[in-house]
Amino acid sequence: MPRWLVLTLLGIGVGAGGVLYLQERVLPPRLSGEASAELRKSFERADAERQRLQAELTATSERLRTALDENKRLASEAGAHAAAVQGLREDIASLVASLPPDPRKAPVAVRAARLEVQGDALAYNVVLSRERAGPNPFGGVMQLVVAGPSGRAADAVALAPVPVSVGLYDAVRGSLPLPQGFRPRQTTVQVLDKVGGKVMGSRVINVN
Repeated sequence: MPRWLVLTLLGIGVGAGGVLYLQERVLPPRLSGEASAELRKSFERADAERQRLQAELTATSERLRTALDENKRLASEAGAHAAAVQGLREDIASLVASLPPDPRKAPVAVRAARLEVQGDALAYNVVLSRERAGPNPFGGVMQLVVAGPSGRAADAVALAPVPVSVGLYDAVRGSLPLPQGFRPRQTTVQVLDKVGGKVMGSRVINVN
């Protein structure tokens, strides 16, 4: 045989032997068909779980982004509402300042009042103010003492007291039941520091 052919055959044999040695002694053992199928199934399950988690992460990120945008919108609206409320307070303070002063110059002034008989109740809308209002509002009660057509004190009826909290000003509105058949002609608006306590402001108002 030619020498070159012998060398070629020898090289092929040595190479094949080296491959077999590496497969049997060095490289990890080859998987069987069943093991390969199980490994493929495990990979597919892991990949499906990864895709599910990725979808959940995307959805959570979107919800978080939406919540952040909503919070920014609410914060902006709250700021606008606060500015509007402050503007209204300033407008009301200016309006209260333009009302006629209480001639009694009491600690709590009865600046204006509208009283109207509605059925068997007396509807009231009273504006109270304090010229020297401190950081804490005045807490007390407002009591309406109604006088009948005769105007005599003996015919006067004190209605249920109404809690008030007066800072610089306060508008108190509502209605109180009247005795059956009683039709008041005048009402004395009294502001007391407590029920049956000291009179802090008072004014007589005609009833419409």
